[in-house]
Amino acid sequence: MKILLVSDTHGNDDLLRDIVKKEEPIDYMIHCGDIEGSEDEIRYMTMAPVLMVRGNNDFYTDLKFDVSLPLEGHRILVTHGHTHGVYSSHDNLRDFARSKGHDIVMYGHIHRPVVDDSDPACLVLNPGSLTYPRQPGRQPSYMLVKLERGKKPEVEVKYVGKKKRGWF
Repeated sequence: MKILLVSDTHGNDDLLRDIVKKEEPIDYMIHCGDIEGSEDEIRYMTMAPVLMVRGNNDFYTDLKFDVSLPLEGHRILVTHGHTHGVYSSHDNLRDFARSKGHDIVMYGHIHRPVVDDSDPACLVLNPGSLTYPRQPGRQPSYMLVKLERGKKPEVEVKYVGKKKRGWF
C-alpha cells in the first residue's frame, strides 16, 4: 500500500495538487492538519481514500483531532500534534500512541520532517510542511509510506525545490 503523507498546507493547495499528480497512483492520502478550509478540494484531488485531521488553524471544521486508522496490519494514530505538546518533543505523543495500541503515529504542526524509529514498538512520522517549511534549507516536504502486512514500513521523505514565495 502506497500512502501519500502530507501536512500543514494552510489552504495553499497548488503544490499538493502537483504532488498528487506526480505520485499517483496512490492507495491512500493522509493529511495531518492545518488544512484551513480546503477539505473538499483535497478530497477531490485523488480517487484514493483521503483521511484528514484537525489542526490548530482549522477552526470551522468537523474533522477530529486524533484518528485511529488500521491499514495492512498496522494501527496508525493520525493527529496534528498540537494537543500532544510536540513542539518540545514527540516523546509524549509516541507514548500516548503506544499506550493506545498504535505502532505508527503520523503528525504535523512543527513543519519539519521527522522519521523516528528509535522505539521499535512505535514509528513516529512527520512529513513536514508543503507551505511553510521550518527545517534547515526550508524546502517543502512530504512523505511516501509503503505498508505491507508483516513487513517493516518503508518511508521516504521527498523534498520539493526551493520555495519562491512566503515569509522566509
